[in-house]
Amino acid sequence: MNFRAMRKASIVSIGNEILTGQTVDTNAAYLCERLFSIGIPVVSCYTVGDEIERIVRTLNSASDDAEIVLVTGGLGPTDDDLTRQGFAQFLGSELQLQDELLQKMQRFFGRRNLQMSEKNKIQAYLPVGTKAIANELGTAPGIMTEFSEKLIFAMPGVPSEMKAMFEKSVLPKLKNIAAGQVIVLRKLRCFGAGESNIAQMLGNLMHRGRNPLINCTASSGIITLHIIASAANNDKAQKMVEKEEKMLREHLGDLVFGVDEQTLAEVVGRKLVREKKTIATAESCTGGILARLLTDIPGASEYFTQGWVTYSNAAKISELGVQAELIDEYGAVSETVACAMACGARKKAGTDFAIGITGIAGPTGATEHKPVGLVYICVESDSGSETKRFVFPQDRDSIRFRAAKTALNMVRLKLQN
Repeated sequence: MNFRAMRKASIVSIGNEILTGQTVDTNAAYLCERLFSIGIPVVSCYTVGDEIERIVRTLNSASDDAEIVLVTGGLGPTDDDLTRQGFAQFLGSELQLQDELLQKMQRFFGRRNLQMSEKNKIQAYLPVGTKAIANELGTAPGIMTEFSEKLIFAMPGVPSEMKAMFEKSVLPKLKNIAAGQVIVLRKLRCFGAGESNIAQMLGNLMHRGRNPLINCTASSGIITLHIIASAANNDKAQKMVEKEEKMLREHLGDLVFGVDEQTLAEVVGRKLVREKKTIATAESCTGGILARLLTDIPGASEYFTQGWVTYSNAAKISELGVQAELIDEYGAVSETVACAMACGARKKAGTDFAIGITGIAGPTGATEHKPVGLVYICVESDSGSETKRFVFPQDRDSIRFRAAKTALNMVRLKLQN
């Protein structure tokens, strides 16, 4: 069998507790990341309950998808731990007691002055033709087999046991399989356009089957483009990624604000430090979220001086010097008041930039002309005031965070241009 021909993997997570939401499946995410890091892409993930027939069907599907199948869960001693039985049926073999495994388990309990339960004995059974994978942290050994040009590993569901077994016994084998293939990932972070708009701008660049492949995810207004390049060596893959990144930046321009895990606040902070500029905030509907995002960045004291959360009209008047007449005439949620908040904050703080935010985060407070999600954001600086009107969708938290990120993006573009 030519292991070097193997390129893809499928992951199977077994356990009713995952399907009921009582246990979060962190194992699959961990394995996906580790496999990707050595050049083996995961093409499918399955979650299945503790039923032999379903386990068998899922193993068949996973092995149809990929040359490597990693299974976690269902190797314990209780009646609902049915992975080894499903494994045996999938292979068309029988379970057979392994005396060496049984003795090892007995020593495990003996060292702890514990009596081994009769139910633990099932963990010493393996499907005929398979091999045990040592478990140094528990009693359940893993199972490994080569079957129909596939390589299949079953590991415990307990994350600490699974990770230790994977790192010591499974990963070295997979690294050999992955020799001659490298995957490099770079993320481009975008803000200011929706997922569908960005996809339209990129056109054929997002077609499936390309190398590099471009994937897209969206979260709280941040659109992340994943550039995934596969090549025979790291240098070639890196060059492919760099060429693709340059092409994407040409298409998207100022929409791209950072790479990999960079946040808007981090990028804005770096620009403020580089330009030796300072900033202050005046928030109403965002309730301090903008200040929190800015100060989440280590070293923010170099550029962030202070912030105000002026939730009430009285606070806007007393703390920021907003004229009561403006609120009476235009309303607290207005372009005029957002501008007055930013101007008042900048004057009081003595900063280069100030941001004013006022809006209706909901679910109450809307009027016929001012819907939930309406937010005015003003950025005040030496170059003048820039105030924009937005209507953000979704729920209260989404509106508030989206408004704070939009404010940061307005500052980013001012600094950039």
